[in-house]
Amino acid sequence: MGEQGFGQAIRRSEDARFLTGVGRYTADIELPGQARACFLRSPHAHADIMALDAVAARSAPGVIAVLTGDDAAADGLGDIPRRDRLVNRDGSDPVSPPRPMIARRRARYLGEPVAIVVAETEDKARDACELIEVDYAPRGAVGDLTAATAAGAPLVWDDAPGNVSLDWAVGDAAAADRAFAAAAHVARLELVDNRVIVMPMEPVAALGAWDPAAEHYTLHAPSQGVHMLRRDLAGPVFGLPESAMTVVTPDVGGGFGMRAAAIPEQALVLWAARRVGRPIKWVAERTEA
Repeated sequence: MGEQGFGQAIRRSEDARFLTGVGRYTADIELPGQARACFLRSPHAHADIMALDAVAARSAPGVIAVLTGDDAAADGLGDIPRRDRLVNRDGSDPVSPPRPMIARRRARYLGEPVAIVVAETEDKARDACELIEVDYAPRGAVGDLTAATAAGAPLVWDDAPGNVSLDWAVGDAAAADRAFAAAAHVARLELVDNRVIVMPMEPVAALGAWDPAAEHYTLHAPSQGVHMLRRDLAGPVFGLPESAMTVVTPDVGGGFGMRAAAIPEQALVLWAARRVGRPIKWVAERTEA
């Protein structure tokens, strides 16, 4: 191609299948005997789960299984791991609370999974989700950092005082203080960082399968690195060596950082696949319960 310069067109080899509609994404993959999954999610940002009744959902047409946090605990599943790369300014480790793959006694964010329904079709799974009755006791919640760190703010995690996980600083604070003290004029400005959310064209999705003969999991999922997902899921969640799991990423419709780490739904479809003995597919929808 020769020397590359700014503004120079780059010949790409992958565009033809995308422009002609023959890309292969996770939602396009079909495995023999696969079932579909839907998640019941917490409607509260912070609440205790007092009771969960899934009797009606389990007997609904086409339903194969309804699994909850109690089932996950009984199977001894671990949590989605944190990736702590920094330490507090005093050299201590940050508070690293667990990230449960499914809520059990307490929901700590809006949309946290509290149950997974596996059914023959997506529609049947969604219908059964609506039959699950959950008794929530809402807790206090705040929606911005200033309020979250104020005195008396409700704690998301009891072992994180002030809702602070990491108190980090970089640079020479003493030198900066001296410079400000010697300055002829100091301007002060408070900046509020907007919350952002990535919104790729392809929704999050996962297709999990379990091979009992080989004792091996296979996860099909859009990602920004299959090795990262395998590392996050195999040992921390399932207590298995990485060799007991294969992660396959087909075409990906955008990442922007959201696909760089494991998410609870990926772990849940793998677990459900092993529980029911069939591959399980989940594709996120705006209308998901």
